[in-house]
Amino acid sequence: MKQHETKRSSFSGKIGFVLSAAGASVGLGNIWRFPYLAAKYGGGIFLVIYIILALTFGYTMIIAETSLGRMTRKSPVGAYASFGKSKWILAGGWINAVIPILIVPYYSVIGGWVIKYLVSYATGQTQLVAADGYFSEFISDGVSTEIYFVVFALIVLAIIYAGVRNGIERVSKFMMPVLVILSLIITVYSVTRPGALAGVKYFLVPNVSNFSWMTVVTAMGQMFYSLSIAMGILITFGSYMKRETSIEESTKQVEIFDTAIAMMAGLMIIPAVFAFSGGDAKTLQAGPALMFITIPKVFASMGFGTFAGVMFFLLVLFAALTSSIALTESAVSTFEDEFGWNRKKSTVIIGVIMIVIGSLSALGYGPLVNVKIIGMQFLDFFDFLTNTVMMPIAAIATCLLVSKVVGVQRIEEEVMHGEGTFRRKKIFCFMIRYLCPIFAGLILLSSIANAFGWISM
Repeated sequence: MKQHETKRSSFSGKIGFVLSAAGASVGLGNIWRFPYLAAKYGGGIFLVIYIILALTFGYTMIIAETSLGRMTRKSPVGAYASFGKSKWILAGGWINAVIPILIVPYYSVIGGWVIKYLVSYATGQTQLVAADGYFSEFISDGVSTEIYFVVFALIVLAIIYAGVRNGIERVSKFMMPVLVILSLIITVYSVTRPGALAGVKYFLVPNVSNFSWMTVVTAMGQMFYSLSIAMGILITFGSYMKRETSIEESTKQVEIFDTAIAMMAGLMIIPAVFAFSGGDAKTLQAGPALMFITIPKVFASMGFGTFAGVMFFLLVLFAALTSSIALTESAVSTFEDEFGWNRKKSTVIIGVIMIVIGSLSALGYGPLVNVKIIGMQFLDFFDFLTNTVMMPIAAIATCLLVSKVVGVQRIEEEVMHGEGTFRRKKIFCFMIRYLCPIFAGLILLSSIANAFGWISM
């Protein structure tokens, strides 16, 4: 590799890593995806299964990826290549590296939608935003979606251009505490609405009768999305981690941060929609439309709807930015390492890729609405390709690399370095060797089967 360890950027310490990694995890997956999946697949029972999986599967993958990054001081391709030149090892590294390059363009399109809604609420258009057809009219207007997408992308690229400490770490240290404060404000506001307690009960109290196998499969899929597993991000961030920083302690804090935000997102959205709908759980199952169609209707029915709308979409914007920053940094780091480019050139190249691929997604519901890939709009196809196909494969590749090539012993040594502890070593060893690859395989097969209509999720 052309990048020397002496030139490698680094976080200032544990706080920098934890807030940046938490920022990577806390994104649209938590604020937008988690609540509607929890509502659709059992409420409280979904939450319990998700937490169990996060503390086992999620913990194992975070430890493995972070350790591989710090051990090699390289981004995904270089990290994998450090342990062999076989085709499957090199392919595993490139899959991890390509995923964020494909995700961040369409993710930025959704980030642009969030900016549009924030501007609309800030200018007092609360009732207009809640009107039927507002969202579909906006995304079908190619010019507007493209402009907001480009604005979001340029904000992300500017932060990446500033570097690891001056850009990513500094922004994360500001945004993550603000994100927590906004979450608390909106959560308190939501759960105190008349009729909201029924939603709180549905979300927090497990009901075994709501359980199904798809509850488990969906919770596993959400965990990938939510914890930023198998995206190359944690390998990249691990490579910036100082040797004296405790990997296990940092991982625990990221777990807590991510799960707490996901729970608060549920408490922000589910009780409010319950109160708005008079307790109709089906209203929550609007899926991706929940944040852009159902929630604005909820805000429009509130006395402080404009304030709630501004606060909510500001929160979502911060969450979208922190995740997009992490995805873009992983891609930039790969270009720096593999092609020997400096940060400026790598950022510009990634920016061009983001604009080109993202424009397909931005225009996919407007001028390009009739252009589809396997029956999907561009945004839906890129989401399917990365989350359904590539990420489970990347997770399986990481499990095989650790258990068959690197060896669990070397991961243990890396985790234990300095002040580190490895309290959940037995869980890690069992999960990485057996359950994690099986779980990832099940996600891959069931999600593909669902996408092609062979099974119904």
